[in-house]
Amino acid sequence: MTTSLEPDRLTAALTDLHTAGVPGAFAEVRQDGRIWRGAAGVADLDTGEPVDPDLAHRVGSITKTFTAVAVLRQVERGQIDLDRPVGHYLPELVPGERGRTITVRMLINHTSGLAEYLPYAYPSLRSFPVIAKTTPESLEAERLRSFDPLELIKLGVAAPATGGPGSSPGVYSNTNYLLLGQLLDRVTGIGAEELITKDVIEPAGLRHTDFPEGPRLRVPHSRLYESWFGMLEPPHDFSVFDMSWVGVSAALVSTVGDLNEFFGRLLAGSIVEPATLAQMQRTGPVISFEQSVIDYGLGLHRREVPGHGTFWGHDGSVWGGGAIVLCSADGGRQLALAANRQRWNRLDETGRPQPHPIDGALNRFLHLAMGGS
Repeated sequence: MTTSLEPDRLTAALTDLHTAGVPGAFAEVRQDGRIWRGAAGVADLDTGEPVDPDLAHRVGSITKTFTAVAVLRQVERGQIDLDRPVGHYLPELVPGERGRTITVRMLINHTSGLAEYLPYAYPSLRSFPVIAKTTPESLEAERLRSFDPLELIKLGVAAPATGGPGSSPGVYSNTNYLLLGQLLDRVTGIGAEELITKDVIEPAGLRHTDFPEGPRLRVPHSRLYESWFGMLEPPHDFSVFDMSWVGVSAALVSTVGDLNEFFGRLLAGSIVEPATLAQMQRTGPVISFEQSVIDYGLGLHRREVPGHGTFWGHDGSVWGGGAIVLCSADGGRQLALAANRQRWNRLDETGRPQPHPIDGALNRFLHLAMGGS
């Protein structure tokens, strides 16, 4: 692994990401106690306000790591059994044979076979994951809708299963994590968002991480520009959005500094017990929303980086915003990146996303930030 943060090269790579088509990107890279923080581009296309690495950002499915940790802390306290069927805790939400065979572990690692509720909650996405047959109209129509998590879970449970309980590869599904939120509520008597805040976020010393109240962020943040695979041109501003559509699965707001702090502490073993962390790092193949295969554990992704070893972390996206956080297995190198444009790839006649300059620029920045040359 390289021994230098190479700030000039990191700055240039982040600038290339902006030049390639991301309105604004900001990041923090840590190595052995040294920190580089940078930003390129604008937070608001109308005003030209620049992005800043201190900005808050909707971090999407990175929330899942926090939710998984909250569940695992209850496992450590003996309140939840990872390998007990979810029907034992929530029989009315996952009834019948599936409730008796899907375990808590299968919810966390996406091997439950429970389908994603998203295309059933958003009518114009009904053909998802066949992106070419979707349209983005529902994103605008449902922008301020307040969803009931129980109704979303019902949609996911009622949908055709993606596989049997414990099947491999697993299939990524927000339904799993909304169920984990209900599980936390049931066993602790505390709402899941409040519990995650008090039992995970605050003990980790994170001062800029929370669940939003309402559709507007009340702290300095970037606007978010959604392209929906070229169907929104120019990209539409989705900064204001009711995040009840994902809740404890993907609604968290954080900063790149807080993300690095949290994942650094987690991988160092200061948030959960070493045996629990080992459970989190038991991975298997999971098919993502983008139909790629990710190496997924209990709320953690694993990435093998040639020449630089293993990195652990998570990524996430919301309408218009994306983020990624990665930490080397030895804790010596960390990166967190936020960007204010999503789904920039246009589709060809077969519905396959086509290469975009952003793809290469993003990969180059991530490679450099993980210690590449």
